Amino acid sequence: MKTLRKNLILWLFNKSQKIYTSMFKSHKAWDINKKQLLNLHTASLGHALGVFLENNNFELLPKVERHDCYHVITGYSTKVEDEIALQCLCYGNGKRSPYLLGAIFLGVCILPDYYKYYYKSYLIGKKANVFHHYDYHKLLLVNLEEFRLTIFSKQLHYELNFS
Repeated sequence: MKTLRKNLILWLFNKSQKIYTSMFKSHKAWDINKKQLLNLHTASLGHALGVFLENNNFELLPKVERHDCYHVITGYSTKVEDEIALQCLCYGNGKRSPYLLGAIFLGVCILPDYYKYYYKSYLIGKKANVFHHYDYHKLLLVNLEEFRLTIFSKQLHYELNFS
């Protein structure tokens, strides 16, 4: 039954994503591809983003590239429950958007089994330094670990399972 509910969320994400980006995202896409990211310095956020895309067999989605950066800096996977937990972390960090609020609402309603995980993620977001407002395209060359240290305390590094 949980698999069916997760599949429903995936279907909703896939359908709503295109509508949301066309209606609410007016900024330019980054005009960079996975191969270019993988050619950046191995310690950089950009290279880690390329590895994330490669490992998940993804390409950057135009106008929502920043979302994949959130995965990289927080370590959350692309499993349905992690996608929702990442939205909860971002909400705790102060990010507000119709898509985020909808994802959290539907995620909690459809997959309440993960409520404790979602709440823990929210608390991590509240404790972290604000990171949702950065222009991540301009940060692709920064050292990922140093950047994480500016956002997350050592305790939060432990909670997020960074090495």
